[in-house]
Amino acid sequence: MNLNHVFVCGNPALDFAATLRARRSARFEMFVTPDRLNAWYLESGVVDMIVPGTEDGVEQATTVREAIYQLVTDRRLGGGFDAESLGVLNDAARKPPATPQLTATGRRTEATPEQALSSVARCAVELLSGPDVPLMKECGNPECTRVYIDRSRGMRRQWCGMDSCGNKIKAAAYRARKRTTTAPAAQ
Repeated sequence: MNLNHVFVCGNPALDFAATLRARRSARFEMFVTPDRLNAWYLESGVVDMIVPGTEDGVEQATTVREAIYQLVTDRRLGGGFDAESLGVLNDAARKPPATPQLTATGRRTEATPEQALSSVARCAVELLSGPDVPLMKECGNPECTRVYIDRSRGMRRQWCGMDSCGNKIKAAAYRARKRTTTAPAAQ
């Protein structure tokens, strides 16, 4: 199952947190089935092969995802970490992660959903305790709640991605300018 997820955040943990879209408005859930969750693990490159998951695995993943989002928000806004979210993330990170293996054809990572989730949780631990914290920004699209790593020159990036949000905002601004400049002539 290929869902063509968008990976624009610069870190697997941030891309994972972004799988609940439009948190402030329409809230679109990407992980509605175990297959969709497993598709994300595969498409993200966290694993190369994953065993089928369960509904409990989806519930566990969404709980960890929400903890990651909360902790990223806490860190980005300069506050202390939410204790419950910290416990959820650390519990997931303590589990055995997906382990890459060297094969005759290269590297291959096979995992259970729990191992894949542990790998994502460990990415979050590394991100939130590492040098990229000052580079985290929330997308400038008011309807988007993705947080991304801004490695642009001068840290001037405004959107999580041009295809997903930047073009929408620029097109809307252009249409608004066009309406403003043509409105007086219509009178």
